[in-house]
Amino acid sequence: MQQPGYFYIMTNVHPTVLYCGATNDLYKRVLEHRDGLYSNSFTSRYNVNKLVYYETFSLVSGAFVREKQVKAGSRKKKIALSESRNLDWQYLFSRLTPNTAEELIRLKKFFK
Repeated sequence: MQQPGYFYIMTNVHPTVLYCGATNDLYKRVLEHRDGLYSNSFTSRYNVNKLVYYETFSLVSGAFVREKQVKAGSRKKKIALSESRNLDWQYLFSRLTPNTAEELIRLKKFFK
């Protein structure tokens, strides 16, 4: 079964550092960043733990394509992208649930 995917942008508290990533489980991945699960990772070293932007994809492969596209862009473009949906740079984690992927699939089937 093909899994849905997510492209996301995270930052630190100030927000001086941006991190782009893609995953098939956004809730779990944000928890891993927030809790510093990988102590030697970029996100742990720079305290990147604040989800400020995300997009959903019906297939995880689409999220990885989007990640490469955005990473190739400038910092200015990443900031503009984040601010297009989150002008105040609010922490978006509270909008997620552990079953976000399953809910996305259910909603897409419902609206077809």
